[in-house]
Amino acid sequence: MKIKITGIGSYIPEKKISNADFSNHVFLNEDGTAFGYPNDVVINKFKGITGIEKRRYAEDHYSSSDLAFFASQKAIENAKIDPETIDYIIFAHNFGDVKKGSIQSDMIPSLATRVKHKLQIKNPKCVAYDILFGCPGWIEGVLQANAFIKSGMAKRCLVIGSETLSRVVDDHDRDSMIYSDGAGASIIEASDDESGLLSYESGTYAMDEANFLYFGKSYNPELDPDTRYIKMHGRKIYEFALNTVPAAMKNCLEKSGLGIDDVKKILIHQANEKMDEAIIHRFYKLHGKPVPKDIMPMSIHELGNSSVATVPTLFDLLIRNEIKDQTISKGDILLFASVGAGMNVNAFIYRY
Repeated sequence: MKIKITGIGSYIPEKKISNADFSNHVFLNEDGTAFGYPNDVVINKFKGITGIEKRRYAEDHYSSSDLAFFASQKAIENAKIDPETIDYIIFAHNFGDVKKGSIQSDMIPSLATRVKHKLQIKNPKCVAYDILFGCPGWIEGVLQANAFIKSGMAKRCLVIGSETLSRVVDDHDRDSMIYSDGAGASIIEASDDESGLLSYESGTYAMDEANFLYFGKSYNPELDPDTRYIKMHGRKIYEFALNTVPAAMKNCLEKSGLGIDDVKKILIHQANEKMDEAIIHRFYKLHGKPVPKDIMPMSIHELGNSSVATVPTLFDLLIRNEIKDQTISKGDILLFASVGAGMNVNAFIYRY
């Protein structure tokens, strides 16, 4: 038995934030000192490394569970199912619902329960729960759905990835320009044909790597030190990703019994364009092959890094032919992969 994605949907907020919108920010070093160069230099360097030109922020009156609800409605409609037949709602996020202007995260009840309520699902046997797995959360949710379905515990699951990272960033940290908001959702069911999930790989590295991404105080020493924001050790994450993600992808591919030339597209977490390109080059180098043209669809240039939402949103855009010069066909082999806080790494091979 295999499982497959029978419905996909995403919610991309309408509020567009360009790099130019950060021109008047007061960016500081970690020790609170000023940069030795102007913001236009900071922004140009940022774009050159990350590839990000724009990002999307949620409308002020929406929270992460709202975005997830919108994406879930689209996935349910795309799958043409009755939501009452969903056995599990698995909601991957990192910070819960954070209201605009608030410093507090709200996770009671669970965001999955909130989505179930918004969908007006009456069936009490539809179990709703959240997972915290960093940026690889949606992929991990798919793997959990796979386990539920193969064990006979479920026939149909709704797997969601949603986040409003714009609500937890330090305006004085240049890394704040990376993050964005969005949601992606998918209906997962058993497959009775050749399509679906073929193999997977997942792991948590928590010895030296656990705190590469963390919650820390603002770089502005005048702000309340007890108010926390998302922080990261960028260089360490970059090196970690290069050392672990290509190997995980290779192991995953080997488990599927397929070869490197069978892979048509790689859908990787939209974290940083240069890092993603380096991961793909390292992956193909492990196989002694050059990187094929257009193997890696990208959405980060316009949408930024929306954490758990990037991969399902990318898949949705790809299916709907909304990524320039990128198409997929029935039977194509796709490799999904992600890396993020935890530090967690995962991947799966999928026949479309």
